[in-house]
Amino acid sequence: MKFIILAVLLAMFIAFVVMVVKAAKQWRWYHITSAVIAMLLAIILLFPTAGVLKSRQAWHKIKEDLEGRLANVEDENRLLQYGDGGGATGGEGLKALSLKLSNLGTEAGRRWRSLAFGGADPSGQITLRANTAPAVPGEPAPAADAAAGPLVPVGLVVYGFAEGKFRDLEQPVPMVYLGEFKVIASQPNVVTIAPTFPLEQNQLDAINSGRAVSWSLYEMLPLDGHEPFIAEGSKADEDNILGRVDDELVNMILRANREESNKETIANYLRDGQRGSPEDPAARWVKVRFDKKYTIDVDSPEQRGALEGGFFDNNGRAVDSSLQRADGGSITFAVGDELVVKEEAAKLLIDQEKVASLVDTYYLRPLNDYRYVLRRIRLQISELDVRIAEMQYEKQVLDAAIAATLGMLEKGQEEKLKLEQDLAQHQVENVALKEFFDEVREDLRQMKEATSVLYRDNFVKLRQIQQLAAAATLTDT
Repeated sequence: MKFIILAVLLAMFIAFVVMVVKAAKQWRWYHITSAVIAMLLAIILLFPTAGVLKSRQAWHKIKEDLEGRLANVEDENRLLQYGDGGGATGGEGLKALSLKLSNLGTEAGRRWRSLAFGGADPSGQITLRANTAPAVPGEPAPAADAAAGPLVPVGLVVYGFAEGKFRDLEQPVPMVYLGEFKVIASQPNVVTIAPTFPLEQNQLDAINSGRAVSWSLYEMLPLDGHEPFIAEGSKADEDNILGRVDDELVNMILRANREESNKETIANYLRDGQRGSPEDPAARWVKVRFDKKYTIDVDSPEQRGALEGGFFDNNGRAVDSSLQRADGGSITFAVGDELVVKEEAAKLLIDQEKVASLVDTYYLRPLNDYRYVLRRIRLQISELDVRIAEMQYEKQVLDAAIAATLGMLEKGQEEKLKLEQDLAQHQVENVALKEFFDEVREDLRQMKEATSVLYRDNFVKLRQIQQLAAAATLTDT
């Protein structure tokens, strides 16, 4: 290409020289000088112009690449912000995840993470220290601000968890429940807590064994839910309204491989959301389809915080401002809309209101209210402790009775042995007596026979004497 351009320039230069030579007869010197200078400038400026064009072409290509990258970044940013709900992945965007995180944060209340265990005193008070690691590696940690307020409000009742590593997560998460505590003292980087109830043995073991090195404090106990146990990417269908349950996660959390695990509870978690009509009314949910337009009030006119009595009133309407709707506090269902409700609400819509029809029945695991579950478990443990004390006392009584019985048995064995010896001696004596009795009886028999013989002899002799006596009398007369 370069040689072609040089050939063209050379041809133009030769043509220019020929034209100037032929026009020299009619031109004056300044005409020729101007033309020569213009030709030289054109040739000289041609190279900078070519460089400029080449540079512009390169910058234009860079501009097009940047515009393409900008479009891709904008698409990625839109995808990250709003997700790909209409695509094949069906992923959620940052805004939706932020909303979910905000809802979780509202449900959990205030929380203090990654508190280092600082030890416990004999009275049971525990010291926790905030993480003072430097924000920038290699730089010293910032000093605590003396004017800053306490780390945790004094007097607040909090719930402690031991943090640990979970699968596919770098950030430590709560793993072991350590009990309910009350904040005794608090500084900007240190907080002292004391248990509101005596800790259970497993909680004491977790603290004393060093497994509770990193703590989390929660203002409220976490709420139970269905979604945390659903497999990532799973979608709801007619057979399971929640999606496929992550059986690996359930088995790992509930420790299905251990003998002491509750198989029935694990089965309830794995069955969550499946089609069917369970025997437990609390787990029986019904999908209904609206045949008429229907409006339901979901917000209560009363407003209060969740810490003042829960998120909902007695009718199930939201009282916490974070849960209430901004469009009047009611929801309207159009004809054909489907809704999954408890069996009682379904009967109300189908049989009484007559605005919906039955579609199907599903099993939904009854959720746990850990505030009451933990207290109920504590009461059960207290009752079991009392029962254990009673059983131990009864065991002591039984042990004493068994010991007395063993003593009596031992004494009875001794008496039995003596009686057996007496029986053996008695049997020997009985045999001897029997032999002696037989001898005496034989002697008596022989004596009786001899006596009988003598008696007969005596009787005969008596008769003879009587006869002799009678004969003697007759003779004397």
